[in-house]
Amino acid sequence: MIAENYRQVEARVAAACERAGRHRDEVTLVAVSKTKPPEMIRELMEIGVRDFGENKVQDLCRKMEEIPGDNHWHFIGGLQRNKVKYLVGSPVCLIHSVDSVKLAETIQKEAEKKNVTVPVLLEINIGGEETKGGVAPEEARSLLCETAAFDRVKVRGLMTIAPPGDEEANRPYFHRMRELRDELAALNLPGVEMKELSMGMTHDFETAISEGATIVRVGTAIFGVRPHGMPEWKP
Repeated sequence: MIAENYRQVEARVAAACERAGRHRDEVTLVAVSKTKPPEMIRELMEIGVRDFGENKVQDLCRKMEEIPGDNHWHFIGGLQRNKVKYLVGSPVCLIHSVDSVKLAETIQKEAEKKNVTVPVLLEINIGGEETKGGVAPEEARSLLCETAAFDRVKVRGLMTIAPPGDEEANRPYFHRMRELRDELAALNLPGVEMKELSMGMTHDFETAISEGATIVRVGTAIFGVRPHGMPEWKP
């Protein structure tokens, strides 16, 4: 079931790329396994899937420990500074949610201790929602310039979660994110590769692809509805 769900989503990603005149390899499909058991991830690994996303540090750490291999783990949730140490130096390939200079500074200090570099995305609150993390679009340039000063923190692009709505309602937000990414890329800051646009989820990833997404984060369409009340695992 899970493997077939993934194949169906993959087919939709490929079709969306074709409609947009883009190559399929321009978009990374991240299977977001929030609260789902490791067995489901292993089922996808058997068909060659390697990109997985989690939004809680404790869940990500548990799964990285229980599921060895060459997976590409993405952290996509809000990151508290006191939990940075669990991600830096781990198999996490990309932190999607840097939304403050203080968080970037904490990542820098931890990366110095472990002698590593950390690829990150800057989180943008494109809809101005009080309940979501990220900086306002007009604050993105300042955050980028200050974060770029940290040599161990490698900015690779932007991430956003669009406001609730259907695909067409979210199109303007995705379009603005692409414009913002291009504006920031034009700064040509040393050490910055403003290539990635992480945006689009189960209900709107096809529109996100048409507007330039390079990473889409799909959970429900692959794994099904998430259960509530899962116990928290503490590292």
